[in-house]
Amino acid sequence: MAERHFELEKIDDNRWRIDRQGPMRTSGIIYASAAMVETIKRDPCLAQVANVACLPGIVGSSMAMPDIHWGYGFPIGGVAAFDMDEGVVSPGGVGYDINCGVRLMSTAIQKADITGKLQALVDGLFENIPSGLGSHRKDLKLKSREHRDVLLRGAAWAVDNGFGTAQDLRHIEDLGCIAGADPDAISAKAYERGSPQLGTLGSGNHFVEIDWVDEVYDEKVAAKLGLFKDCIAVSVHTGSRGFGYQVCDDYLKEMLRASQKYGIELPDKQLCCAPLRSPEGKRYLAAMACAANYAFTNRQIIGHWVRETFEAVLGRTQRDLHMELVYDVCHNIAKIEQHTVGGKSRRVCVHRKGATRAFAPGHAQLPEDYRETGQPVLIPGDMGRCSYVLTGTQRAMEETFGSTCHGAGRMMSRHQAIKSARGRSIARELQGRGILVRAAARGTMDEEMPEAYKDVNMVVDVVDAAGVGKKVARLRPMGVIKG
Repeated sequence: MAERHFELEKIDDNRWRIDRQGPMRTSGIIYASAAMVETIKRDPCLAQVANVACLPGIVGSSMAMPDIHWGYGFPIGGVAAFDMDEGVVSPGGVGYDINCGVRLMSTAIQKADITGKLQALVDGLFENIPSGLGSHRKDLKLKSREHRDVLLRGAAWAVDNGFGTAQDLRHIEDLGCIAGADPDAISAKAYERGSPQLGTLGSGNHFVEIDWVDEVYDEKVAAKLGLFKDCIAVSVHTGSRGFGYQVCDDYLKEMLRASQKYGIELPDKQLCCAPLRSPEGKRYLAAMACAANYAFTNRQIIGHWVRETFEAVLGRTQRDLHMELVYDVCHNIAKIEQHTVGGKSRRVCVHRKGATRAFAPGHAQLPEDYRETGQPVLIPGDMGRCSYVLTGTQRAMEETFGSTCHGAGRMMSRHQAIKSARGRSIARELQGRGILVRAAARGTMDEEMPEAYKDVNMVVDVVDAAGVGKKVARLRPMGVIKG
């Protein structure tokens, strides 16, 4: 099925449909502008949207956000919900980097206040936060009991061990801990890989970025989030590192066996899965929760070192700097949530693969101070352009199971980007635009060149116009550290 051609029917300026055909149990819906669709058509991701629509127990449509591109099993940008009794859970609908996500910290620092100290801040962050493939900290290697506690308690473990404050927890999705984690569902190899990597950035598209608030679209909501024009903000993008990768790898093997055991016909082996009610499905969700909690802890620790770096370089206390956590969101996760489907409230398992939860104002799971605004949604772009802060909407609750896009989305493979960057100095080009970048390896810088990504402005304009996210503020990069 992956090689078949799929026609897109225009619903409106921002929505396109793949009609149900063959073994598809439902239709596919793509959020994109007409200009973006021409690029999307050349990517095998459309076949992946259709393949997901073939899985048992899917509820609603198989969806993809405008940052869609080819991924493992599900497309990146894919969203799909499954009935708890008849549906399945698939590691391909979460990905290898379980709970790869973003946290955003606001500050009271004006852009002008750090112009002369930007290099020192970038160097300090690069020194304090290990980055690159296989990076680890010698002074934070988890012992067995500590590792299990991290998996069970998530970001609360970090706070109890001196990394950040209890105030941070209320501004993390699920308070920084997904329930149902079972450390016994984790392999010895995953423990071995995860032990030295907590508090590290990793490689690829992971980063810590010093931004300034360039544009405010909704002053009231932005003020509630602590974002003001020309003030500095800091973004952290990373996930569960080698630990989450190993969890995914372990369970892909188990899910292939489970698919055969339960007679599930797969349009693509990368969509291997198990019924949500099966022992295999429950074990995967328990292991996935462990990896998600590891990722929450990882970002909490890195956030603490960001604050320490700013204090040291600027010679001011955190109280003076007002470095507050705006929010911390998951981008790769499967979560059991309550949603209205066909006029009735149902529990479903929502897979978000390169997509962000976007709960509407008034939702009970939002922190009290964000009930009026809706959930903050953090959309990083590329290191040369900009990023966005949005809030969730009621329309997202009605159409996309409270989901929206997660970033710009790749236009080039990493190999293509390296080839395109040959003979260029990406760091020098960015410096010419006033953006300082440090990376663990030149290859990473080339892989992550701005042209490798779609224009995040176009992506965000689509979800804003479609009503599944509401623009609040735009951030411009000043300094970046990459893996």
